[in-house]
Amino acid sequence: MNETPESRSRIMRAVKGRDTSLEMTVRRLIYSMGYRYRLHRKDLPGKPDLVFSGRRKVLFIHGCFWHGHGCKRGARVPKTNREYWEKKIARNQARDAKNKAALQTLGWDVLIIWECQINEEAVLKQRLLQFLGPLKP
Repeated sequence: MNETPESRSRIMRAVKGRDTSLEMTVRRLIYSMGYRYRLHRKDLPGKPDLVFSGRRKVLFIHGCFWHGHGCKRGARVPKTNREYWEKKIARNQARDAKNKAALQTLGWDVLIIWECQINEEAVLKQRLLQFLGPLKP
């Protein structure tokens, strides 16, 4: 893509931090499985995307690029303003690690779902079942 710096800036500003298409996909899947959750609890470190209070479990749904995942998409480095993006992604990773550790210290189990893992619904569903445990009657 050959966008101008202005159009690239406009595109990047439009990226949302919550209710993303990735998050909505996972939320629909979990809801269809029968689980109920709370969204973005501000009183928990990192404001987890999904919170299962009774189970003391939280879920983060991370974009591979924004959080520096090791997959092909996450390992991609922008051609322009490279130093800025490397620092930004490193800060995101440090913040994520700090929030995960704080949640675990408070007694919460944490699961991170990466963007690249969402496409395989059967595998994702099995992973969620294993993490969340059986539904309570």
